[in-house]
Amino acid sequence: MLKQPSSLRTLAAALLAASLATPALAQVAKDAKDAVAPNPAVAAAAAQAPDAFVKAITADVFATVKGDKAIQSGDVRKLITVVDTKILPHVNFQRMTASAVGRAWRQATPDQQKRLQEEFKTLLVYTYAGAVAQIKDQTVEFRPMRSRPEDTEVVVRTVVKGQGEPIQIDYRLEKAASGWKIYDVNVLGAWLVQTYQSSFAQEVNASGIDGLIAKLVERNKQLANKKTTG
Repeated sequence: MLKQPSSLRTLAAALLAASLATPALAQVAKDAKDAVAPNPAVAAAAAQAPDAFVKAITADVFATVKGDKAIQSGDVRKLITVVDTKILPHVNFQRMTASAVGRAWRQATPDQQKRLQEEFKTLLVYTYAGAVAQIKDQTVEFRPMRSRPEDTEVVVRTVVKGQGEPIQIDYRLEKAASGWKIYDVNVLGAWLVQTYQSSFAQEVNASGIDGLIAKLVERNKQLANKKTTG
């Protein structure tokens, strides 16, 4: 049984997770009539300070979602369009998947690694797709950065405020040749990658890497049917 994150782990973490769409799902977004163009300001921010980079992504996505009633009502096509164009290019998903799979990742063949990435992306898309609709009157406050200019890996800490208790959202970023990339998110003290590590390890120990892939495929089919019928 694959462990699913708590329902509290939504909002900004959901935006990141939902952004990790498979090529098949991304094609749905590309086929949508009202395609959302990438924001050049975000790409420019990626080459600057890491907190400025996260601020640019957050502001861009929040503004888009708040201004689109179809997304707030749960339009999956538009949701995928937004995340595919505005967030996906700024995420190192190979590192995220490798960390979630753990030591078994090094034992996997290139084809198995590719399938693991695709199925893990799909799992996150379906798990968090509805969370974007919750973005309404929330605001995001950024904590002071604790890093040095020469650091190549940093944590950007934020707090999402709205109705109810504030939600702590932290981002792990790495400095790549093209600029900063996100590779993990911490919501309410739990890092996204860690929420899957134990269940993935159990599946690998029980039935190998192909067994984990099969379990992910099965779970994604269940979630896809639920979205279609729900």
